[in-house]
Amino acid sequence: MKNWKILTITAITLVASALLVSTAAAMPWGFGGGVAGRGGMMGGYGYGYGYGYNTAYPTQPAVAPNTQYYQPVYPFQFGGGCMGRFFGGLGYGYNTAPYTYSGTPLNITTAKTIAQNYITATGNPDLTVKQIEEYQANYYVQVNEKSTGNGAFELLINKYTGSIYPEMGPNMMWNTKYGMMRSGILSGVYGAPTTTMPVTAAQATTNAQQWLTTYIPGTTTGDVTTFYGYYTIEVLNGTSTYGMLSVNGYTGAVWFHTWHGAFIQELEVS
Repeated sequence: MKNWKILTITAITLVASALLVSTAAAMPWGFGGGVAGRGGMMGGYGYGYGYGYNTAYPTQPAVAPNTQYYQPVYPFQFGGGCMGRFFGGLGYGYNTAPYTYSGTPLNITTAKTIAQNYITATGNPDLTVKQIEEYQANYYVQVNEKSTGNGAFELLINKYTGSIYPEMGPNMMWNTKYGMMRSGILSGVYGAPTTTMPVTAAQATTNAQQWLTTYIPGTTTGDVTTFYGYYTIEVLNGTSTYGMLSVNGYTGAVWFHTWHGAFIQELEVS
């Protein structure tokens, strides 16, 4: 049975990888180091989706050298498309922009309103916006479950158009309750969604620190948020936020979030 599961996961990984690669040309994100980084689609020490939108957003040192350009449009066609079903039709249309691009970034208060409207539109009363972080390239939104206090999923907001959409990377590939793992060909591989995982939060933190020591010396781990299937861990430079990474709760694989850019500020919402 164990060998069967391993073979099944391997086959599914190859199929999902092929599907993502076939649509890569339509996605305006730079895929630095492959679909999910040099560690492959499912992680390893993968750098994830390469960061490098345009010259206004400099690449983070020693993390993701990428020269592709990002235009002020929408990273993915989620609503009703090939990816829409994985998030259960969340939101009111991923491919809509409530604001016209003007060259002036939206403020964090507006980002909060966009995120809360998004959560309201899901129709799930158990979801709440936990916090919003502003980075050079986008706004990051952490959504939690009220009933459990666990992380539910992660979102990004385009700072210029207000478009909101599920964050790429671990949020999609590793989230066993709200991500791609919850339905379709990936359904059931990991069993019922749970935050009790073989890799504990303590071990995830250790893995994260080992990765940081190797690839971004001088940075350390901070707060840990437990999601279904993985952990997202704050990365600190001294006492200041540097960024974040995620650790798979089943394999221990580390995936640094390369698509944010420099940290600016954060807002605790609930």
